[in-house]
Amino acid sequence: MKRNTRWILAATTVAALAALAWAFAPKPVPVETAAVEIGRFEAAIEEEGRTRIRDSFTVSAPLAGRLARITLREGDVVTAGQVLALLSPQLPSLQDARTVAEGRARLQAADAGVAVAQARLDRSGVAVAQARHKLARSEGLAQQGFISNAALDDDRLAVDAAQRERDTAASQREVARQERAQAAAALQSPGAAGGKPGAAPLALRAPAGGVVLKVPQPSEASVAAGAVVMTLGDTRQMEILAQLLTTDAVQAQAGGAAVIEGWGGPPLPARVRRVEPAAFTKVSALGVEEQRVNVLLEMTPTPDAWKQMGDGFRVLVRVVTTSADGVLLVPIGALFPRPEGGMAVYQLDGGRARLQPVELGGRNSRVGWVKSGLSAGQRVIVYPPAGVNDDGRVTERSP
Repeated sequence: MKRNTRWILAATTVAALAALAWAFAPKPVPVETAAVEIGRFEAAIEEEGRTRIRDSFTVSAPLAGRLARITLREGDVVTAGQVLALLSPQLPSLQDARTVAEGRARLQAADAGVAVAQARLDRSGVAVAQARHKLARSEGLAQQGFISNAALDDDRLAVDAAQRERDTAASQREVARQERAQAAAALQSPGAAGGKPGAAPLALRAPAGGVVLKVPQPSEASVAAGAVVMTLGDTRQMEILAQLLTTDAVQAQAGGAAVIEGWGGPPLPARVRRVEPAAFTKVSALGVEEQRVNVLLEMTPTPDAWKQMGDGFRVLVRVVTTSADGVLLVPIGALFPRPEGGMAVYQLDGGRARLQPVELGGRNSRVGWVKSGLSAGQRVIVYPPAGVNDDGRVTERSP
């Protein structure tokens, strides 16, 4: 009886110790896992961009004038040499009573000036006649030997001087007449000063064929010299302008592949046409000064694929910097840095986590390209919790 009691106590003690050990033993950490797959890897620079016509033409008024109403509207197709708008001489400004009184006074002064100039011309004509009569008498006396040749030369010079004086008076009379005409024109009403009757207006023609992009002033109006009348462009010649950070732009090479997204249609393949050599400073939405550079891209499909895209549309640009096919891909959430350098993952091995260093060929926002350390089909822990460690027990959590 005593021996059986000892065995019962011993068994009870062992069971209690086993229960305690099981209760205080670390439980497996539930984790989320993913499989290492083979696929295509792409690393790209993502930035907003906008479309623009590669060669746009701005038609402006060469002179100040009155612009006739424009019948063309945005989206209309025009051909090279087509008349876009008509520009007529500008009407004079309206005059108040004071201005009219001043103009009439100037006209009266101009009339007096014409009269004075005419009188001066008449007087100079009389002087010419007198000088010629005196020269005729002097020539007769010189033939008879009553006056010297020097006196005859003086009379001839007097005739020449009188004629020049008459020419000057005639010019002064013409100046006075023009001043009178100017003073009279200043008093004309706006309806009578719109130019010569029947004068053809200046036609503004299209420098090249394309589509009307913008008409700033469709209605009739007075415009200054250099005012924009219309903007034209060929929507089939479209490019994308993206302003990349200079640290990203050094990775974009002319001729490199890119993808245009977020414009309202399917993704469009494109290529980098040019990276401008000069950068500029731009203040971000957070007030941080950034150095950026313009990168120009062109879409490779035919215009039919993006015919609904217009000038100034917002798009998303992905400039591909690295690409590879048939490589090992691991979710970016499974990668973490090692204290001694490099990257590593936790590999799932029979209910335990195994720390596995890996060599990366690149990574993007979704996956990493693993060059060595893993093989296709292996499962790795994604976003490993704090309780996961090397050789620690884990259990795969159901999605």
